[in-house]
Amino acid sequence: MTMSSILNADDIKKALGAFAAPETFDHKKFFEMVGLKAKSSDDVKKVFLVLDADNSGFIEEEELKYVLKGFAKDGRDLTDAETKEFLRAADKDGDGKIGVDEFATLVKE
Repeated sequence: MTMSSILNADDIKKALGAFAAPETFDHKKFFEMVGLKAKSSDDVKKVFLVLDADNSGFIEEEELKYVLKGFAKDGRDLTDAETKEFLRAADKDGDGKIGVDEFATLVKE
């Protein structure tokens, strides 16, 4: 499964362009721009599965750094500060990783 089979490729490209500069990533705006906020919970779970690169059932901090590459190969790496902020926003139970329910909650915020 690829991200472009779930989301519109043009929306992904525009969103990646909007956050191309380091320290500009805003997960709320990004999820809205790629059209993820409007998707069904099943589609949000499919996106989670694509981003969970090691198939552990969680998106860990190391995977989070490369989250934009999960949307398109030419996506940039998040900075350490962006990664930590994204994790802080999503990790509701404080276990240091993002589960599928935490991800779905974050997307819909």
